[in-house]
Amino acid sequence: MMGIQKDRVKFNVGGRIFETTATTLANAGRNSFFGALFDENWDLLQANSPQEFFIDRNPDCFAVLLDLLRTGDLYIPANVPERLLYREALFYGLIDHVRSAKWGPFDGNRLCLARSITGCAPGDGTAIRASPDGGCCVAHGSVVHVFDWMLEEHPPINLDYQRVNDMGWINPANVVISACERLGRGDGGMGLFSSSTGELKYKFQVSHENQLKSYTAGALSFSHDYKIFASCKGRSNEYGVGVWDQVTGKQVDFFYEGPGWSLGDADKLQWLNGSNCLLVATLFPRKDNCYISLLDFREKKMVWSWSDILAPLTVDEKRVRDAIAMEESNSICVVNEYEDLGFIDLRSWGGSVRWSSRSRLMKGKMPDEPCYPKLALHEGQLFSSMNDCVSVFCGPDWVLTSRLRRSYGGSICDFSIGGDRLFALHSEENVFDIWETPPPPII
Repeated sequence: MMGIQKDRVKFNVGGRIFETTATTLANAGRNSFFGALFDENWDLLQANSPQEFFIDRNPDCFAVLLDLLRTGDLYIPANVPERLLYREALFYGLIDHVRSAKWGPFDGNRLCLARSITGCAPGDGTAIRASPDGGCCVAHGSVVHVFDWMLEEHPPINLDYQRVNDMGWINPANVVISACERLGRGDGGMGLFSSSTGELKYKFQVSHENQLKSYTAGALSFSHDYKIFASCKGRSNEYGVGVWDQVTGKQVDFFYEGPGWSLGDADKLQWLNGSNCLLVATLFPRKDNCYISLLDFREKKMVWSWSDILAPLTVDEKRVRDAIAMEESNSICVVNEYEDLGFIDLRSWGGSVRWSSRSRLMKGKMPDEPCYPKLALHEGQLFSSMNDCVSVFCGPDWVLTSRLRRSYGGSICDFSIGGDRLFALHSEENVFDIWETPPPPII
């Protein structure tokens, strides 16, 4: 009986009493509000804990969230507004639990079109990035439109005629935007903005020999140890990759382009956590040839590179449009404009491309204004966009297993996966689609 008593926890939430167990609260996870009630061994902190915890929050929402921890199912009564519940879930650190219960675990082969959003800007969109909590931001020229995970739009971020090159999320509250420098003004580069207000919090500066440098920031990437990487181009056409601390915003490193390397104006950066290297890809048509490199920032050297200059490829195969590293298979996947997938062995410096024609979806004439394919790797599935659809590949041989298609809006110019959602941005109409995985039925 004493063990059962110690396992009980009582809460007073807005005047209502709730009683539950430590086992139920442990389902919330270490990073939740309730994780603070436990020690490192997942035992309740009984010695200095009150017999009843008072929380000045909404009791109706607390009841829904507590039931979610007990059963894993989400039931929202009619008297509880969803936005209020999501706000409370954010407070308790349970937003991932709510998302998972509402949409189910992400599975590209089970994705269904959930919603389309149109008319957020007068021009066509150029890039879309999913946030970690299921929202997104969309770039249209010099304006970035930010949507929370309820898909309600926040105040837009206007860069005053500086063209947006790339975007990335630090967390649900902050977004990093890279942009072109305005000629003669030196106000390009990169900034951290509030996703809720659009306010500029600070600019990321580049310094060399204690002098600040004007630069244009391009592709972005982020590491798990809170670093930001950006391809940079200086006024004198010097190229490199800058590194900043996400927390302080201070520059911590810079990797300058060396002889025979091509790092500047990179189209794609990807941080590889397993090898602590950065993939840098400069692709056609930005340059006539494709350059893909892996940089080791600890050794300050390039540890692997590939270019189609040395590869015996046909003209069509040479036009690599995107690249993504797959650490588990020690390979890099590339895609050409016909959506042929190719694979390069990372264990061989400058190795040849093994093309997989079985993955080809498009035959014959390309549309008048094609959108170049993009690649993404998520939860062991490979995604590739082509025209108005996104293809899903699975298994050790990356066999085509599913296609996500919506004809309205024209070709897909960009897509992004995050927060258990896939966002697809169309080029010809001002529209982006949201694809979700429906949860299995409750039996």
